[in-house]
Amino acid sequence: MHRVIGVRFKKTGKIYYFSPGDLSIEKDDYVVVETARGTEFGKTVIGVKEVGEDDVVLPLKKVLRKADDKDKQTILENKEEAQEAFDVCLKKISEHNLEMKLVDVEYTFDRSKILFYFTAEGRIDFRSLVKDLASVFRTRIELRQIGVRDEAKMLGGIGPCGRMLCCSTFLGDFEPVSIKMAKDQNLSLNPTKISGLCGRLMCCLKYENDMYEDAKKELPDLYQKLDTSYGRGKVVGLNMLERLVQVEIFETKQVIEYTLDELLEEGAIAAETTK
Repeated sequence: MHRVIGVRFKKTGKIYYFSPGDLSIEKDDYVVVETARGTEFGKTVIGVKEVGEDDVVLPLKKVLRKADDKDKQTILENKEEAQEAFDVCLKKISEHNLEMKLVDVEYTFDRSKILFYFTAEGRIDFRSLVKDLASVFRTRIELRQIGVRDEAKMLGGIGPCGRMLCCSTFLGDFEPVSIKMAKDQNLSLNPTKISGLCGRLMCCLKYENDMYEDAKKELPDLYQKLDTSYGRGKVVGLNMLERLVQVEIFETKQVIEYTLDELLEEGAIAAETTK
């Protein structure tokens, strides 16, 4: 077992494990740690706990120290300088006539590197841009191309539901979302109805998907033929959330609504399936 704390460097970024060593660190404390890209400043979102060897990447990096007021001031200064670097980079992109959209600029905590995040339709040859930026800032420059979902996560916004975007408020990772999820939930397949601000399928389609998949296993298929107490009929409607089934009786053309339990009691679900 390994004694660790969970640290997040961005509001909704991934959580990384570090060894607290002999330091007394609690949840919500700010810490300075050594990472693969240099010294970084982060927030402890998981207090000290023990995890198995399979849950961590060894060797664990240690926490250098708990952050003090000077470290917090450094973060504020870095943000101000990052905004200035953003403006400079915009001008340089325009000068080089590059078809790229600058999204965000970030200094590492120790200012050993500046990261420029951008989106573009295809691959961009930005070697000359990097040289120009390096001559201005006199430090290591990294241009990182990101996707439209990452752009939405960084910039934030209000979704179709009227709430702040999930990706910019609490989602740490993006999970795969497919059009099948929208079909299973009987949603309109109009792209404007099921797409987020990023133009991709909304992340929230994933939230209830497992429940709908379980319901599909329990409920009969649409247009399946059933023998009921009212006579033989076919399924014409399904309410996945409430486990309700609408059956149209062939003889009377009457539509009867059943609960799943009622169909099970009548043995109707065991009837032959014909699509």
